Amino acid sequence: MPNQISTADVITRYLKARVPLIVVRTIESPRALDVLRGVAGTFGSMSFYWHSRTRGLFELSGQAPVIDDRSLVGALEFTASTFVNRVNTNIILSDIEDVDDDKPTARHLAELVRLADERQGSIILITAGQVWSGLSRLGMSVDLDLPDVDELEQVVTALVDDHRPFMSIDWGNGEIRQAAEILVGVTQAEAVNAVTTMLAKGALTRDDIAELSEFKDQMFGELSGIERIKVKEGEYRIGGLSTLREWLQTRRELIRADLSRSPLHPPRGVLLVGVPGCGKSLSAKAIAVEWRLPLYRLDMSAIMGMYVGQSEGRLKEALSMADRVAPCVLWVDEIEKALVDTGGDSGVTRRLIGQLLFWLQESTSKVFMVATANDVTSLPPELLRKGRFDELFFVDLPDDTDRAEIISLYFRKYLQLDPDSSLLAELVQMSEGFAGSDIESVVHDVATTMFVRGAGEVTDELVRGTFENVVPFSRTNPEEVAAIRAWGKDRALHAGRAPAGARKPVGVVGRRVVMTH
Repeated sequence: MPNQISTADVITRYLKARVPLIVVRTIESPRALDVLRGVAGTFGSMSFYWHSRTRGLFELSGQAPVIDDRSLVGALEFTASTFVNRVNTNIILSDIEDVDDDKPTARHLAELVRLADERQGSIILITAGQVWSGLSRLGMSVDLDLPDVDELEQVVTALVDDHRPFMSIDWGNGEIRQAAEILVGVTQAEAVNAVTTMLAKGALTRDDIAELSEFKDQMFGELSGIERIKVKEGEYRIGGLSTLREWLQTRRELIRADLSRSPLHPPRGVLLVGVPGCGKSLSAKAIAVEWRLPLYRLDMSAIMGMYVGQSEGRLKEALSMADRVAPCVLWVDEIEKALVDTGGDSGVTRRLIGQLLFWLQESTSKVFMVATANDVTSLPPELLRKGRFDELFFVDLPDDTDRAEIISLYFRKYLQLDPDSSLLAELVQMSEGFAGSDIESVVHDVATTMFVRGAGEVTDELVRGTFENVVPFSRTNPEEVAAIRAWGKDRALHAGRAPAGARKPVGVVGRRVVMTH
């Protein structure tokens, strides 16, 4: 049920019960007034008045002021005299100051509420802040949450339909629903501002939907504990990791789908473990680009605080903010460094793990978390249990086929050409034990040399020589790589082509092979 409808139902019941004080908690006073106007229309025998600091006191359904004095003092005096002389009167006060503690204004309101109780009246207080307990206990309260996806769909539909006769608009029901899902977490006014700003260009295309995420990012400004990572389409591509890429295709469709009327939940994310430099962090960026979602990085170093409870509070705030900026990709790099339990942190690490796992289990927002880890042995066992992340992938050193793909990819990126087939075969053999980052570094060095020399063509000798001079991580730290590979052999799905007999993730089917004679 949309937030406005459920809030209106609660307020209606409070008014029927003649509750003397109704506190509507919201940061959207205009939206709360819209709800109250709708409710007031169902109570023909009751009077409703509304006080605004800029306009004074009005009948809720009218425009003319009731009294000349626009001040709050004048409105409260009118309220007192009205309650004395009439029954079934309701006074709406919005954004009143000094009601958060035992102050004169709060005490004055408490006296008026007692008077309202005697005369079958109600004071409706719209506020975004706290209300003094001595006042709030005299009545009931209701929260008007931010508009949900159904309400935002109605807002976007109305705006778009109003402009269809005047401009080219390619948005249908599907695009409008997608736009509404992106805007979840903002106020109705912010949603209107974002959509009308896009309409001001004079046309709406399907590609404009991605721009809504940028507007949303600007609205939130500095985000607590998470930072926006700018990625450009075509800048990040993954070579190899074929199984992971196939698996992600199914999740892409799921995160795009409207699941509000389905028992399915959005994909939670993946945990990528394995050899350093083989594409774990790059995958987070590539997923954001491929899915056309904003990418945020959860900065665990910024989460950790020096005071008791500070770290847990910061993590909760950061994850709540991630829910608000959804749909998005949330990247947690080297998660094991923040969640390793040293035994000397008074249980902070255990509480952080518990909080993260609870969020992974219970969050229903479209936040796809991509967590990476190099030191797999220090990962808490709870994090590896099925049902936390959607899947655990092991990212190994690329095999011959993957290295050929990666070499070709970086040749095109840095040298704007494809390697000759014979040279490519030679480089694949020379790069045995190379991680993807090693290959990128080598090809980048070749491009740098060409740029400095001002040479016109890339020579095979230069490429071979540059490849020969590289000593990859797998050779400088063979014991560490061997330990990582031994851990991932049977504990996780292989992100690339799995060895014979290894299980495949659900949703990834084997390719059909046509038999030949």
